[in-house]
Amino acid sequence: MPRIQKVRKAIFPAAGLGTRFLPATKASPKEMLPLVDKPMIQYVVEEAVASGIEHIIMITGRGKRAIEDHFDKNVELEFYLESKGKTKALHTIEEIANMVDFVYVRQKEPLGLGHAVLCARDLIGDEPFAVLLGDDIIDAAVPSLGQMMKVYEEYGSSVLALQEVPRDQIHLYGVIGGEQVDEGVYRVREMVEKPPKEQAPSNLAIIGRYILTPKVFEFLERQETGVGGEIQLTNALQRLAEVESVYGYIFEGKRYDAGSKIGFLEATVELGLKNPELGPAFKNYLKGLDLDAF
Repeated sequence: MPRIQKVRKAIFPAAGLGTRFLPATKASPKEMLPLVDKPMIQYVVEEAVASGIEHIIMITGRGKRAIEDHFDKNVELEFYLESKGKTKALHTIEEIANMVDFVYVRQKEPLGLGHAVLCARDLIGDEPFAVLLGDDIIDAAVPSLGQMMKVYEEYGSSVLALQEVPRDQIHLYGVIGGEQVDEGVYRVREMVEKPPKEQAPSNLAIIGRYILTPKVFEFLERQETGVGGEIQLTNALQRLAEVESVYGYIFEGKRYDAGSKIGFLEATVELGLKNPELGPAFKNYLKGLDLDAF
């Protein structure tokens, strides 16, 4: 059996305009909205690093400079914290800058997720790679990408994160059809982007974590634009599944769609309750609320 290449690189598409969060995102990237005590994208970067990712390629656009600044060194701030004896805060800031190597690529036009992935082709080369969406927050004992790495190592093929969703929400997702080959693992035969529930091949939705072989770039490069003039990653993955195996994996963990306002609020409350410093006081506050007063 040929040696399975290690997944070392991850693409973070972060060039979207964040229109669902306007006006909060008019001057600040959606990915930098704070969840409890750190920006939402940091949760996903930490997941990637904990899963063994060594290099992150951040696909950005106009107005996204704050992301680059957040993960860079800030000499003035570090000097100030050190001079004031704020060693805990200093350590936190230094950890952010040193956790992984970053490269930034500008997506000049908002041409969709598939195009964002294609922008990183030259940096990925002929290696398998991960794609993580910065507004899909997954709270798990074992990082969800790390779980997917094990599936990739076993099958040597692309792996998509899956989640069972209610039928009345199926039209919001890309959905797979296929057969189960192991516990939580499916061989993907078809993918449909946002189908009506009557036409959905299953209730298994694709969530914002992918491990992909470099062959997908061949299909992305030739992929015609679809609805909204965008290059859809799902369409390229469907063509990939026609020439090589693609698997889906139902990960273990709680997923928050922090790209929606209600999902963002749910993540804020539940991650706040799990925060060791804030959780107890926050829990007491919530217990004291008269919900009928709102």
